[in-house]
Amino acid sequence: MRIKFFSGALSLFTGLSLFSLSSLSASAATPASISSPNGNIKLEFKLDNLGAPLYSISYKEKTLVADSKLGLVGSEAEFISGFSIASVDTTSSDTSWTPVWGEYASVRDNHREMAVKLVAPNPERLLTIRFRLFDDGVGFRYELPLQDKVNYLTLMAEKTEFRFCDDHTLFCIPGDYDTDEYLWSETSFSSLPEALASYAGHSEAQRAGGNTIQTPLLLKTKDHVYVNLHEAALVGYPAMLLDTNTARFSLSSHLVPDRLGVAGYLQLPFSTPWRTLIISDDARDILASQLIYNLNEPCAFEDTSWIRPMKFVGVWWEMFVGHKKTWAYSDDYRAKPGITDYDKLTPNGRHPANTANVLKYVDFAADHNIDAVLVEGWNQGWEDWCSFRKNRQFLFDAPYPDFDVDSIQRYANSRGVKIIMHHETAANAADYERQLDRAFAFMNDHGYDAVKTGYVGAIIPRSEHHTSQWMVDHVLYVADQAARHHIMVDSHEAPRPTGLCRTYPNWVAQESARGGEFESMGGNPPSHTCILPFTRLKGGPMDYTPGLFETRLSYYGEGKTEQAGTTIARQLALYLTMPSPLQMACDLPENYLRFPDAFKFIEDVPVDWKDSKYLEAEPARYITVARLDKNSDDWYVGAITDHNARTATIDLSFLPVGVKYEATIYEDAPDADWKENPQAYRIRKVKVNSRTRLRQHLAPGGGCAIRITPISK
Repeated sequence: MRIKFFSGALSLFTGLSLFSLSSLSASAATPASISSPNGNIKLEFKLDNLGAPLYSISYKEKTLVADSKLGLVGSEAEFISGFSIASVDTTSSDTSWTPVWGEYASVRDNHREMAVKLVAPNPERLLTIRFRLFDDGVGFRYELPLQDKVNYLTLMAEKTEFRFCDDHTLFCIPGDYDTDEYLWSETSFSSLPEALASYAGHSEAQRAGGNTIQTPLLLKTKDHVYVNLHEAALVGYPAMLLDTNTARFSLSSHLVPDRLGVAGYLQLPFSTPWRTLIISDDARDILASQLIYNLNEPCAFEDTSWIRPMKFVGVWWEMFVGHKKTWAYSDDYRAKPGITDYDKLTPNGRHPANTANVLKYVDFAADHNIDAVLVEGWNQGWEDWCSFRKNRQFLFDAPYPDFDVDSIQRYANSRGVKIIMHHETAANAADYERQLDRAFAFMNDHGYDAVKTGYVGAIIPRSEHHTSQWMVDHVLYVADQAARHHIMVDSHEAPRPTGLCRTYPNWVAQESARGGEFESMGGNPPSHTCILPFTRLKGGPMDYTPGLFETRLSYYGEGKTEQAGTTIARQLALYLTMPSPLQMACDLPENYLRFPDAFKFIEDVPVDWKDSKYLEAEPARYITVARLDKNSDDWYVGAITDHNARTATIDLSFLPVGVKYEATIYEDAPDADWKENPQAYRIRKVKVNSRTRLRQHLAPGGGCAIRITPISK
């Protein structure tokens, strides 16, 4: 297998054949411009009277981004002014590529490109800014060639600016160096300080401060143009936050620093990540866009046959819903901190990652068309959550005494079920790298081909941040090493994704947002999963953990009052509206057995798609999507709404003309409500074809899921 680990100096699409349109020399005062293939988006580049680079973007003849600054600042050299334009090269490309998995069996990459080469004297500095325009948006990046006097750069700041022209609506979360796990605010530039103040007390130690927000950000203009602002191909570079100037309606890049305040250490030549703007006046186009994937490198290895999209259940939720279960095998570590022999520790009797319990999950998975079982808390080190700081260390090849890894694997194999490994590092990423070869060899020896990684806590021993350059490099290194062992990765508490799952399709999912686990820690409102597909999911699929049927934690009698913002029908719809090649059925098996007819949809729904049609969408309000199974002619439809009831209009004109179908509809009952009656649903069947228009009731916080199957003649 050929695998390339891409350094920060990568040049994307170096093997792509491009047709050159023009190459010209230009004076410092000559603007350069380029349009998207359909002409709706236009970008203009120029230098001001100080030789500082500026760009602007218009959409359908209206200014969207006014003249905005560009540049990089390093300790050794600055790349912000004094430039003249040496040349402008424009190219065009229209190709398609085949994802290993995803929303589409084929993705079109149709763009026009403009590379502006800049030169500044005294001392000589060279910089290329490459712009790429698609029909659905813009990407641009900085390229630093070898310099006459500088071959490395200690990066202190990036001066990219996005000057919008009015007090537009923002869907955002606070700028934080270490977590993305926030609920989203719907605010505006002028109201942003008040919105951010509402987060006081949440992760204050890691907050960037001021009016700083994170990407991905969604912006909605006064003219109802939607903009997703993010980045693509984050490699060898820190993640980007956005500082907000509320008076000028502008955003500017804020790179996550290391503990010394340095943003990055760059070896030249170097290409930064792409800064991306997905742009449309139709919200459905934001959801359908593949722009961020198109700006990433093609797959890094040739053989992808071992990458298998899957559904899974897990020894996981039972540790969240009450105090009867724990990840730790023993409670003796406080009284006996020096003991490292687990045979001398007393089992606490509340450890669910034991052989007998795991085999029950294996049987449930095998009986219900579920591919795999995740087991959390199987390995030594859980007695102290931050064990490396005190007495214990997480070991990734050392099971607890009550977890018989060999017998579990033999039994799972006999039932056709995979076991998913869990590697919680407690944020000791350096120690995880030291153990990585041994850990992956252990997985290979025992038949594990997927791992869920975790980084809860402050990154040590370097005092790095979760989204600084060092951690960005770390998580990509893990994905690369996993690929060498034919292992798929689901990373939690990692830097938010930027489309690198195209390059490393074994990186099948990430958390990097407030997921379903928060239903046990205050709950998620119905609007939360109506905004995530417009924001977080544009960088890559999320391990959100849908499938919650028991939505009130008071059911477990543990004194908890949390309630999920959902109905059962909505939970089914999330398998369509939150697409991922790795989907969990998160609830306890016994809860699914209480509602077997509803669980039938989770058994049936695929996780890999041939085609997708976004039918209705408005951020934080509602989403309706149809998807075609990659391995059959069945279509699936999911629709969700916020806390307001609505009637979804489901236009089935995407179905082949003349073919008859039967639709099995899993819907909210007439009296369903996410808060008062969340488990009220019904199932009905109707005949449909390409002329059918379904008007589908969605309860407050509710949804519907539909399977559409051709009728055999």
